[in-house]
Amino acid sequence: MDIVNKSHDRFFKENMEDIETAKDFIKNYLPKDLLKTIDLEKLEPQKDTYIDEELKEAFSDLLFKTGIKGKEAYIYFLFEHKSYLSNMTSLQLLKYMVRIWEQKTDKEKEKKLPIIIPLVIYHGDTKWNIPKTLFSIINNIDVIPETAKKYIPNYEYIVYDLSPYGNEEIKGDIKLRIFLEILRAVFIEDFDEFIEVLTGALTALAKLEQQEKGIDYFKTFMIYIMSAKKDLTIKHIYNVIKKISPERSDDIMTIAEQLIQEGMEKGREEGKL
Repeated sequence: MDIVNKSHDRFFKENMEDIETAKDFIKNYLPKDLLKTIDLEKLEPQKDTYIDEELKEAFSDLLFKTGIKGKEAYIYFLFEHKSYLSNMTSLQLLKYMVRIWEQKTDKEKEKKLPIIIPLVIYHGDTKWNIPKTLFSIINNIDVIPETAKKYIPNYEYIVYDLSPYGNEEIKGDIKLRIFLEILRAVFIEDFDEFIEVLTGALTALAKLEQQEKGIDYFKTFMIYIMSAKKDLTIKHIYNVIKKISPERSDDIMTIAEQLIQEGMEKGREEGKL
């Protein structure tokens, strides 16, 4: 996985690992009939216990578990981040789902498999134009009679296309909106348009900065945009911040430069940037 893709994955995970952000995304984007089925307040993250060393480089997934209303049962949401198109997405997700099911039956001795809903959050430089079913990558599936297709495994995943060419509406509370707006913006080709989005995001971020953990998110945000948007400079950021908050621009930029430098050095040490 190259440096830029690692920065996308890192930003995605640092945001979606926050339980309130994950809840907010599910509340605003999950199909309404499915949302009515779950108990969102019981949402909890599942650590990387289902993925082995062989698959770690291939996956940027996050797994959450929540309750099903009125039942002593659970449903899992598998989030996969994509910053590029991949024809094999349905196979990649299937591999991970099988690992989860194997864990449940082999190690936890479950008698039945849990429900897993795969969700792909995409924000590449082109529109998502890949079919979302397993059938779409099975060769010669079209020559199989419809009556015989029931013998062949198939499923469909959900895609949220946050690319500049997608039509996904940005929704949710302030932190989720900033996160999704910036995921989309880093692939905007028109630099002036990107600066306009960045200005809006930094304006919203200034409000978030006053809240608890606001400075932590500011750090995550600054490191990501500087690593993902290669033609963006400190001077561009300074001009935007000066426009938003002229009285605090120098102080904020001192913090921003320090955070970016610390983040870059740490990322290089960890092999993430």
